[in-house]
Amino acid sequence: MSLENNLENLKNNQIFNLLKHTGCDVYLVGGAVRDILSERSKPEDIHDFDVIVTDRRAKDFADDFAKNNDVATVVTLDEVNNIYRVVMADKINYIDVTNPINDSLEDDINRRDITINAIAYNINTQEIYDITGGVSDLKNGIIRAVSEENFIDDPLRIIRTFRFASVFGYKIEDNTLQYIEKHNGLILKPAVERRNCEILKLFGGKYADNILEMMDKIGIVDILFPIMLDVKKVPPNTHHHLDLFNHSLSTVKYIQEIYENSRPEVKEHLENIDFGGDTRLAHLKLAGFLHDIGKFSTWTIEDDGRHRFIRHDEIGEQLAKGILKEQKFSKKQIDYISGIIRHHIYPSSVVSAPNKSDKIYMRYVRKAGDDSIDWITVAKADRLSARGPAVSDEMVKNNLDALDELQNFYIRVKPTLVPLPKLLNGKEIMKILNMEPSKELGEIIDALTEAQQDGKVLTKDDAIRFVTDWESV
Repeated sequence: MSLENNLENLKNNQIFNLLKHTGCDVYLVGGAVRDILSERSKPEDIHDFDVIVTDRRAKDFADDFAKNNDVATVVTLDEVNNIYRVVMADKINYIDVTNPINDSLEDDINRRDITINAIAYNINTQEIYDITGGVSDLKNGIIRAVSEENFIDDPLRIIRTFRFASVFGYKIEDNTLQYIEKHNGLILKPAVERRNCEILKLFGGKYADNILEMMDKIGIVDILFPIMLDVKKVPPNTHHHLDLFNHSLSTVKYIQEIYENSRPEVKEHLENIDFGGDTRLAHLKLAGFLHDIGKFSTWTIEDDGRHRFIRHDEIGEQLAKGILKEQKFSKKQIDYISGIIRHHIYPSSVVSAPNKSDKIYMRYVRKAGDDSIDWITVAKADRLSARGPAVSDEMVKNNLDALDELQNFYIRVKPTLVPLPKLLNGKEIMKILNMEPSKELGEIIDALTEAQQDGKVLTKDDAIRFVTDWESV
């Protein structure tokens, strides 16, 4: 790793050059330095800069920078701690400006979470300021806490440590793991929104399944996801070579592998950011981890020893909605994740139909919509993670081949799809049935939509007959 060359290439970045000409003592810190040194990002691709100014008030620096450059606005992020965001006119590049803690760069660096995030770069002298050994740890692929005290001060750093291990694939050194295990009871202390942000970034990492396994060994999974205490009670069976918890971890693993080996259209879709600041892939892996949480409460063992989990997909959907709502995920996130759980069996049911046809496949596409690829991906991962004695290699291959066929059909027809017409709205249905707004009205609207997707309702007259018949049932 040629550290000097990597950082010297910052001259190719427009924002870096603007900062260099401010005449102030400015240090670039945090993710930009880490990612450039580790060659995870090219300097010209850095759009968010965290900087520490040591010789001017952060607010004055931000205001003057705005006056002298093409800046859209300056936003106060934290007036108490002097943190200001400079948003450039292109709305792509931004700079977070602050002063060092206690007016000491050394104190500021020593208050950070892990050493690879504690490297500073003097923009003017082009010198690396590394007092924690972060550069060495980057070279050696090590994640090391700056100090135990920093985990106590902000326990979110515990989850962040695992997040970086998941994303980078680096080894968490032993002392850091000991600090985490010692203080893991503090991880619910940070605001739930902050925890969710780190958890999703963790699931977005390539090594999420390995890190979740590590987290479980020191008790953190059960604290963050108490539902897993029940999941762990379900043992292997004839269809599952793994107990349910490890089956869930394996599903996360295979979702990542399927993504990596997918055709470009699938990769592009799963890389979309549609539910906030994280990718579909991150949300899909979280859904994969939770996809069987309904199994414990639906678990029965028949006289022949067969394990049954009837309607576990529906129960899992409801459990997930409750968990995610309590954890303050957004409605879009809750709908997506719970929808994955509800439909993780459905794609395999479609391709197992005795008389497969384009009509049946189109019904699937209409029902799944933009989530068509996602449902298929989790179904594949679920299949690969269930290899009990009753499951032959041929069964697995046939299922995966059929799911590929369904996915290819979706990709082929997607450009031709148009939204189904809205044949009746809620007010019209209420008038037809002489009813008030209610839960039942929502059920009727959902049933009418599904009937359209199935091709049973094609016209407005069909829709009127459908809701009238509903009344007579």
